[in-house]
Amino acid sequence: MSAGSTFSPSIAGPSELPGAMRAVVLTAHGGLDHLSFREDWPRPFPGIGQVLIQVAACGLNNTDVNTRTGWYSAGVSGGTTGDAPQGAGDADAAWGGKPVALPRIQGADVCGQVVSLGRGCDVSLLGKRVLVDPWLRDWSDPLDREKCGYFGSECDGGFADYTIADARNVHAVDSDLSDAELATFATSYLTAEYMLNRAEVGSSDCVLISGASGGVGSALVQLARRRGAETVALCGEDKAATVKALGADHVLPRGPEDLKAALKEVAGTEEVTVAADVVGGPIWPQLIAALARGGRYVCAGAIAGPVVRFDLRAFYLRDLVFAGATVPPPGVFTDLVGYIERGEIKPVLAATYPLQELAAAQQAFIAKRHVGNIAVMMTEG
Repeated sequence: MSAGSTFSPSIAGPSELPGAMRAVVLTAHGGLDHLSFREDWPRPFPGIGQVLIQVAACGLNNTDVNTRTGWYSAGVSGGTTGDAPQGAGDADAAWGGKPVALPRIQGADVCGQVVSLGRGCDVSLLGKRVLVDPWLRDWSDPLDREKCGYFGSECDGGFADYTIADARNVHAVDSDLSDAELATFATSYLTAEYMLNRAEVGSSDCVLISGASGGVGSALVQLARRRGAETVALCGEDKAATVKALGADHVLPRGPEDLKAALKEVAGTEEVTVAADVVGGPIWPQLIAALARGGRYVCAGAIAGPVVRFDLRAFYLRDLVFAGATVPPPGVFTDLVGYIERGEIKPVLAATYPLQELAAAQQAFIAKRHVGNIAVMMTEG
C-alpha cells in the first residue's frame, strides 16, 4: 500500500466482510434533512466485471448538492444555495434531465481499497488503493454521451463504508498523498481538465477563471499553469493569497465593478483569450466582454445562477467560440491519475468530516468559506 493510505494491506475474503454497513442515504429531494445516516444499510456485492471498494474517503462536489436539492430541474432559475429551490421537480432532478432513483447513496469522489472482485476482473486490482472515474459508460459505445451516467447519481456512490464500481472505472494510484487528499481530485480536476481541453488551452493563452477558490476553480489554476498558460483568477479577497500560492499569475476580486479595467491594472491588458466559468450569474456579461476577438468561453457550472443576459452581437460579431463541458471522453481520467502520480498537481484539502457529519460537511461546502475541497472520512486518522 502507498504511504498515504489508512488501510492495512490485509484483505478479507468475501465471507469475512460485513453484511451491513454505514451509509448516508438521500431519501428525497430537498434540504439537508433528507440525508439519512444509517448503520444497517445492506453492503453491496460486486457483479460480473465489478469490484467492491472499501471507501476510505469521499470528496464533496456541487453535483451532489444540486441533485439533492433538485437544482438541475428546468424550472429553477436561481443559483445554488443548498436548499430546495423554487421550481425544482423530481422528474428532471438529475444532471441529465431525468429523475433520480431514490433512496440513493451519493458521493462521486471515492478513494479506497479494492477488497473483493466480481467474475471477470483483473486479479491485480485486489488490495490496490484506487480512485474511481465517476463517469459511467456503455462500454460497447463509450463515446456516446447520451448513454452516460454519474457515480452517486445513476448508481450508488461513495458516502458509505463500501461501494461497487465497474472495474474499467477503477484506477490504481501510486501516491504518498493521504486518502482524503486523493478524494479531492476526481470531479473537480476531471471537470477542469476537460474544460481546458474543450477550450484548447495552450501556452500562448491567458485564461480568466471564475470561482477560482472552489474545487474546480483551484484545479483550473493548477492545470492551466501546467500547460504554461497565463492565469487570472477571480475569488474573494480573503482567499486571494491562497489562490495566488496555487500558481495564479493575477488575482482579482470575484465581482469587480469593471472587469476590463481591473484586468488592465493587474495584467496590462483588457482582454483574455479564454474564460473558464463555473459561476455564471450577474458577472457573466463582463466575462464575455473581456474575451478577445476569436476568444473561447467554456462553462461547467452556474453556481451564481444559470439564467444570464446574453447579447448575441457580442457572440457573433467578435467570432467567439462557446463550449459546454460535462461528459469527458475516456482517457481524461487516466491522464489525471498520471498528473497525480508525477506530482504535477497538488490537492487543496480544506477540511475533513466523519461520514456521520456529511450534512455539516455539505453546509460548510455550500458556505464557500474554504479554498479547494472538503472530504468525508470513513476511518479515523
